[in-house]
Amino acid sequence: MDLNTIRILGLDPGLRRTGWGVIDVTGSRLAFVACGTILPPEQAPMGERLAHLHRELLGVIEHFSPQEAAVEETFVNMNPSSTLKLGQARGVVLLAPAQMGLPVAEYAALLVKKSVVGAGRAEKAQVRMMIGILLPKATPETEDASDALAVAVTHAHHRGAAARARAAL
Repeated sequence: MDLNTIRILGLDPGLRRTGWGVIDVTGSRLAFVACGTILPPEQAPMGERLAHLHRELLGVIEHFSPQEAAVEETFVNMNPSSTLKLGQARGVVLLAPAQMGLPVAEYAALLVKKSVVGAGRAEKAQVRMMIGILLPKATPETEDASDALAVAVTHAHHRGAAARARAAL
C-alpha cells in the first residue's frame, strides 16, 4: 500500500446483519478492497449475538488493517425494543475499531446517501448502483455490505471535517 493511501473501514450496524466495507483512498482516487456481512446467530441469546459480532469485527480489522473507521448513525424507529437492540449492536460496532486504536467517525444516513447518490432520500437500489460506479470492482452481495461501502466512501469525502470535529472535542 502506498504511503499516501488511507485504508477506511465502513460499517453499517445491525443486530441481524452488520455490513462492512473496506476501501483504499489515494488522493481523490477510491479503490475497492473487500466487503461482507456479519450474521450473528438469530436464535442465540443477546450476549452471544453481540459477542459474535464483536469477534467477527475484530477479525475483519485484523485481516484488512484499516487506519480509520466510519459508522452509519442509527435510524430511530417507532419500536423502542428494536431501537434498543440496534443501539446495543451499534455500541459493539463503535467499540471494536476504537478498541483497536482506530479513529471512528459517525455519519447520518441522509449524509451517506447525499454523498454517494447526490440525494439524501435516495433508495437503497440507487446507493448500490452508485457504489458500482464509484467502486467498479466492488462485489457487495447484500445491501448491508453496499451500505457499508457507502459509509466508507462518505468518510473518504468528509474525513478532513470529521478529524477537525474530533480535535475540537
